Amino acid sequence: MREDRTDASPRRRELARRAYEYVLEHGLAELSLRPLAEAIGTSAGVLMFLFGSKDGMVRAILAEARADELTMLDEVREASVADLVAVAGNVWAWLAGPDHARVLTLWVEAYGRSLGTTEGPLAGFAAQTVHDWLGVLNGKQDTDDGPDDSTDPLLSTAVLALLRGSMLDLLATGERERVDAAFRESLRRLAS
Repeated sequence: MREDRTDASPRRRELARRAYEYVLEHGLAELSLRPLAEAIGTSAGVLMFLFGSKDGMVRAILAEARADELTMLDEVREASVADLVAVAGNVWAWLAGPDHARVLTLWVEAYGRSLGTTEGPLAGFAAQTVHDWLGVLNGKQDTDDGPDDSTDPLLSTAVLALLRGSMLDLLATGERERVDAAFRESLRRLAS
């Protein structure tokens, strides 16, 4: 299949990254190949050849977004933080960073559009994201004997919900001080 053969192409990777940057600015909802191609310095025909279809292009864009997300999550993992509160605080610091609003807006759009979708480029995006984030939160809780990989999935899920809800509030209102204070207090209460 042509898509498999060109996955490793430097040109394909470059155009996927440019398309990702374009979508960060313009969103996924109205994505059309011709304006996208013009904006990233190529043609719709080249995009069709390299990505197979608009769905293939969207998959590549979401793969770029997920790669950025996983890089951030790997950085949190490698920070050797031993407790869930500290991990959640580090994740929150990244999420609340003003330079990340565009990435998070795209994430929210893709997450919302993927709910209930079983086919197409968005299928499974939300569920995979939940599992990615829980993978970081699980295994980062303290016990009396040190970090424990057998974490309380309910607590990790509650912390993830707090992170997600606080992120949505911050994106919607821009009220960083209020949302940050509420996040930190809610996290303290969850962990106690």
